[in-house]
Order: sequence, then C-alpha cells, then structure tokens
Amino acid sequence: MRIASRLMGITFAVIGLATLGGCATFVASAGPRTAAITDAPQSASLRGIELVEANYAVANALKKESEAHRFSSFFTEPRLTDYHVGAGDVLQIYIWEAPPAMLFTPQSLIGSGITTGGTGTVVLPEQLVGNTGDVAVPFAGKIDVTGLTLSQIETRIVTRLRGKANHPQVIVRLVRNNTQNVTVVGNVQHSMEVPMTPGGVKLLRALAMSGGVTKPVEKTTIQISRAGRVMTLPLEAILRSPQDNIGLRPGDVVTALYQPLSFTALGAIGKNGEVDFEANGINLAQALARIGGLNDNRSNPAGVFLFRLVPPNALPWPQKPTTLIDGKVPTIFQFNLRDPATFFVAQSFPVENKDLIYVSDAPAADLQKVLNVVGSIVYPFQTLNAFGVIH
Repeated sequence: MRIASRLMGITFAVIGLATLGGCATFVASAGPRTAAITDAPQSASLRGIELVEANYAVANALKKESEAHRFSSFFTEPRLTDYHVGAGDVLQIYIWEAPPAMLFTPQSLIGSGITTGGTGTVVLPEQLVGNTGDVAVPFAGKIDVTGLTLSQIETRIVTRLRGKANHPQVIVRLVRNNTQNVTVVGNVQHSMEVPMTPGGVKLLRALAMSGGVTKPVEKTTIQISRAGRVMTLPLEAILRSPQDNIGLRPGDVVTALYQPLSFTALGAIGKNGEVDFEANGINLAQALARIGGLNDNRSNPAGVFLFRLVPPNALPWPQKPTTLIDGKVPTIFQFNLRDPATFFVAQSFPVENKDLIYVSDAPAADLQKVLNVVGSIVYPFQTLNAFGVIH
C-alpha cells in the first residue's frame, strides 16, 4: 500500500509540474500550442514573421490583391496593325496588265511556268520568303518584302513594273503565315501554332482552334508567356470575365495546365493531409469543411492559423516587414472561431495554392493527455494492489 501511495504522490506531482510548465515537453502534440504561434512576432527565433488577426478588412484586401492579377491588367492589349511579312511566309502574287498587254503576253510567258488567265491576269507560283527576305518577280527582279505589309509589297512591285507593263496592277495574297503565330500547348486536343490574322486572335479563340481543353474547365488553369513575363489564371475565371479574354501577340505561348491547386492541413482536425481544390479557388470555410472540420475533443477554436507567403503590398502592415522570402512576407493569419463573426470572415477569406492550415490543441486536451498517461501508470498498480500482489 505504501508503494501505491508513493506512486500516486509522484504522479500528481508530475501532473502539477506538467501543468505549470505548460505541458510543452511532457505531452505529445501534433504541433505548436496557440501561445507559441501568437508569440511568434516577439520570439527571437521567429522574428520577422508577421502575425495578422483575420477580419473583414484583411480578407477583402487579400481578395482584391488576388483579383488584381488578371490577364487584362498584367498584359497590354496588342495594337492591331496590318500583317507584316517575314522570312518563312508564303506569298502568291497576281499581276494584271491593262490591254493591250505590252509585257505579260502569251508569247513572252511561254515556258516560264507562269499561269495566265487570258484576261490580262498573270498568276505567279507561290513563293517562300527566304532568309534574305525577298521574292522574285519577272521583269521586276528580286524585291525585299521583309517587314512590309501586303499593300506595301503591291506598291513596290507596281513601281518596279511601271514603264515596262501597261498600267500594271498587283495583288499579293498571304498563303501561309509561318512567322506570326501563337503557340498553344498543354492539355488541349491538338497542340499547334495558331496563325495571327489581321483582326487579331483572342485567347479563347486560340484555345478553340486547338480543339479546346481536355480536362474539366474548373480544374484547368491557363498560362500565358510573353516576352519573359508569365502569368496564370483559372479558365473558369476567364470565361466569367470577358475582359480577360485578351488579344494575343505573335510569339505568345498559351499553356493549358491541369495542375490541381492544394493546401496542407495539420493539427487538431478531422483529417490531416494535402487537399486539392479547384483552379478557381475556395475560401477558408470551404477548406475547413473539406478536412472534416475541427476535432471536437482536441481543437482550440481560437487557435486556427493559416500560414502563407504574402506579397509586401498586399496588406497595410503596421510596420514595414523586415523579412522577405522570395520577395514575400512570411505571415500567419489567426482565426478565432469562438467569435461567430469570424465565420463570415472565413467565407470571404481566399485560400491559395500551397497554403498551410493548422489548428492547435486546446489546453484541456493537453491535460487530458497527461491524465491518460497517469492513468496508464496508476491503473496497473491499483489492480495489483487489489489482488494483494503488492502492499
């Protein structure tokens, strides 16, 4: 009996010490306690990490910052101009000479391979604009066409033929555009080069010409690469916002990506793990629902945290952030779900790709863990004592 009494005394002493010490090292935990996170701004080891209490203003600021990244604001619309011919394009030239023809007569064209329409019209064979940038026109010689519009090429040929032909008229047709294209790749039916047209090519038209995307619209993101600048946007957002169906420029690369976004959830929740979500995004309330909500027996409703690297201009910081990781501020957002108003905040707070959501254990859960440990020690001795094995 003396042994059991001594053990009981030692056990309750351990409980007292564990409670006074915050159970930080004595009790197992899935992660840091609430106090350890809320003290991050003052912690020497965590200095530079910003702690932000989530509210309407914060949620709206982040939502506006996210919406600011649109194709319409990131890329400038191309200025529509006439097509300019480049090396690799294929042209066809039609020459008409007023009667009586002086230059392009049936006799002069015998054996030349040039087709005549019999009404004064001469059709030259299709010509590929070579690396030197010129094409050959009978009686006019080689004509440099690189960088010229079709009408400018027509004028240049007419000038060369004037005085040789009787009132020559020229029409130049672009047969194949091989220099001014938009490349469409990724999860589309047919990866291809979409040729530019005089009226321009819009983003959705380029996707349609490639056969459309092969994955669900809500899980597809569209990436545009232009002159070293790259940006992605959910396809569903583009379909809802006509202004983001931007005009493309020659050399643009459009990539349809089936790359599910995800966040990581840890702590006192229904299910720990990585969770995929739609390309168009979800809010915190939806994210918590997808992980089974908070664990009733363990979680601290005031200890819901979201970890994210935030652009420096996304929030009105009380003081200028001192620590940047890849140009962004390491930030912890705290949600107090004991306050009913926070549920409305959670419905508007956007969850982003690679976010980490963590729910800390409640203090009572730590005490329960201690009692479980104590019970596993004390109970066997009580049983042995009851059977008279120890006294």
